[in-house]
Amino acid sequence: MTAPTTIALFGAGGKMGARLARNLMGSRFAVRHVEPGAGGRERLKAELGIECLEPEAAVRGAEVVILAVPDTLIGKVAAQISPGLAAGTMVITLDAAAPFAGHLPGRSDLTYFVTHPCHPSIFNPQVHMAPDYFGGVKAEQAIVSALMQGPAESFDLGEEIARLIYRPVSRAHRVSVEQMALLEPGLSETVCATLLDTMREALDEVVARGVPEEAARDFLLGHMTILSAVIFKQIPGQFSDACNKAITFGKPRLLREDWKQVFDRAEIAESIRRIT
Repeated sequence: MTAPTTIALFGAGGKMGARLARNLMGSRFAVRHVEPGAGGRERLKAELGIECLEPEAAVRGAEVVILAVPDTLIGKVAAQISPGLAAGTMVITLDAAAPFAGHLPGRSDLTYFVTHPCHPSIFNPQVHMAPDYFGGVKAEQAIVSALMQGPAESFDLGEEIARLIYRPVSRAHRVSVEQMALLEPGLSETVCATLLDTMREALDEVVARGVPEEAARDFLLGHMTILSAVIFKQIPGQFSDACNKAITFGKPRLLREDWKQVFDRAEIAESIRRIT
C-alpha cells in the first residue's frame, strides 16, 4: 500500500485553519497540525480531537505545507520553516498577496501553489438554505488556483488539495498569481467591498433623512437582488429608461473618471504592500 501524502497545516486552530482541518479529515492525506495559540490548540482538541505538533516535527518529511496564517505572517513563517523543507516540497498559500509581494523564500527547488475560494455565489440557493455565506460547509463555491513555481504536473496535487479544503467545489479555475491579485484585492476588495460599504453608507443616509430603517433595508436588499440578476445576466432582462438615466448621471457623481487605474500593476502592488 502506498503511504499517504503528508500535509503540515500551519495555523490549524485559526478561523480559516480550523475549516481546512475539518475538511481534510477522512481524506487520503496524513495531516500534521501546527497552532501557536493556546486557544486554537484547545479548540482543535475539543472540537476535532486533534493534537498539534511543533513546527519542526510537522515539516520533517512533509510533502506539502499549507500556510493558513495571516498575510502579515506568511513571510516570517515561511522563512522560519524553509530550512527544514526538503527539495520538491509544495508550499500552499491561501491568498496571492504575500507571493505577489515576494515574501516567499527564494528557493527554486520548492513548489509554490496559491489557491483562494470564490465563496458561494449570491445566486446559489444553497447559500440561504444552509445557510453558508462563506463556503466550505454546505454551499458549493468555485475556486481559483495558481502554480507560481514548480513542475507543471504538480498542479494536479495542488488542485486536489484545494478542492478538499474548500469543498464542496463547483468549478476550479486556473489563473496566474498576477491575475489572482487582480481578483483580490483589486476586484473583490478595492472595488466590490468599497462599493458595498458605500451602499451601506447610503442606506444610513436615507434613514437619517427620515426613511424607516426596515423599509430602507428591505428596499435596498430587494433591489440588489433583481438589479444584480440583470446586470450579471443571471436572468434575461433590461433596465427601464429611468434606471439607465440614473446610472448615466450617477456614475460621474459617485466615481472618478480614472477609477479603473486601481487595476494597474503599481496600484495593486501598493495595495498589497499595505496588506502585507
